[in-house]
Amino acid sequence: MKAGTATKLLLNIFTTLAMVRLGKVKGNLMIDLQAANVKLRDRAVRIVQNLTQVTYPAAQRALEGSGWAVKKAIERLNRR
Repeated sequence: MKAGTATKLLLNIFTTLAMVRLGKVKGNLMIDLQAANVKLRDRAVRIVQNLTQVTYPAAQRALEGSGWAVKKAIERLNRR
């Protein structure tokens, strides 16, 4: 393995571990994202839908109510 590839692999491992420890990841999904455009909002809805087992419209309403913060929307739906 070349030095550049090995360095990149180690940096990816460290950043992944940091994101997990900071609570920005749930399972294999990044839940601390900023849904700033249509594509990211659609992704956020699908993430919430996947993690909470609700319908697409219910996930979208939860995200709209939480200011498009995925983490807050998941917490809001899990309180039900």
